[in-house]
Amino acid sequence: MSPRPHPGHDPRPAARPRPGPDDLRRTFEAVPPRTSVGDEPFADSWWGRAWVAALESLSMDEGRLSRGRTYADSGKVAAITVTPGRVVAYVHGSRPRPYRCELRLRTLADPDWDTFLDAVAARPGHLAALLTKEMPHSLADTAAEAGIGLLPAAGDLDPGCSCPDHGWPCKHVAALCYQMARLLDTDPFVLLLLRGRGERELLEELGRRNAAHSARERPTAPAAPSVPAREALAGRYLPPLPAPLPVPPHPAQPPSYPSLPGARDPLALDHLATDAAARAHALLTTGTDPLAGLTPWQDAVRLAASRPTAGLTATTRALYRELAYATGRTTTDLARAVAAWRQGGAGGLAVLETPWDPPAGPFDRARPALFAAGFPRFQPRRNHLTHPSGTLQLRFGHDGRWYGYESEPGEDDWWPRATPDTDPVNALMALSGS
Repeated sequence: MSPRPHPGHDPRPAARPRPGPDDLRRTFEAVPPRTSVGDEPFADSWWGRAWVAALESLSMDEGRLSRGRTYADSGKVAAITVTPGRVVAYVHGSRPRPYRCELRLRTLADPDWDTFLDAVAARPGHLAALLTKEMPHSLADTAAEAGIGLLPAAGDLDPGCSCPDHGWPCKHVAALCYQMARLLDTDPFVLLLLRGRGERELLEELGRRNAAHSARERPTAPAAPSVPAREALAGRYLPPLPAPLPVPPHPAQPPSYPSLPGARDPLALDHLATDAAARAHALLTTGTDPLAGLTPWQDAVRLAASRPTAGLTATTRALYRELAYATGRTTTDLARAVAAWRQGGAGGLAVLETPWDPPAGPFDRARPALFAAGFPRFQPRRNHLTHPSGTLQLRFGHDGRWYGYESEPGEDDWWPRATPDTDPVNALMALSGS
């Protein structure tokens, strides 16, 4: 025979609140270097020191741990991004480009969370401690008695790094772990997020369970009279809005993006976020966005053209793939457009993609000038002048400049080459020299 339900108790399980994307992803700015270290412990709280102990149980190599601690002390760990079961950050090492470090921790199953949340809701002191960013020993002990390990034990942390060091962990991951201890010192909800639940979701669920627990322990009170909002707010003085925050001197560093199956390339996202931050900073400081008039395709070409020109690195190739996919073009289309953009910006891209009919004037005088300079007679077509061999071409732009193009013999595959010039002879000489 099932127990008789308490009056007002709904025996159906409550629906778990759906967490928003911001609740399951938190990014923390780079922690400044420590001004004094010596023999001071790296973490102040007992749970932060427990994290450090779990890290140090990973490795028997004191040298790597010591170097990782030095890296963390000197501020070499960039912004840290925490998601359920994963911590990601870039750590600056001996090479110019930082290494991408990752740390995994098993998340708790839903039944474990139910047990933990019921234990917290039943003890008002536990809930009050969490609200003040504290984690009492009794709370961890209660969870441990139920078979739930909030803090990582020996062997729970799974490290990974893009560096060639095969240490377990390497000094870069060790630096990330030490910095995580400093984050946990100030906010134990970071640890709970690592275990699978965000702060807002946890507080809402704890509030609901605490209210239900309190209702079972006291008699039902009569409902308080309702007051219309217009009466409650009548006569209230609303203070003026505070002054806006000062504009920072330079754009902030974007967060670290984890590499997830099926997601966009994290380094390409890093490049896009950096560019967006620079544009937002320019808009804040000048009040205008010089790139606001660009189409999505033009902006994609501009972004790709900002990458280094000396060869395509893996990061650049990933960015090209992302931009080509987003604009419905191929990577070859994008590479050709990048060459045109580097020739003449948005005007150079228009010369590549949009033929037009120039009025009488400089375009008509170009063929005699080329012939007088000893070149064969070029074939005109709209704003194009093509060499009889079919391998060189000049295109006249709206800005009055001549843009050089080149193609393989017998192929109609024209690529921008050389620097444009207002004189067609100089433009052709530069094209021939290239």
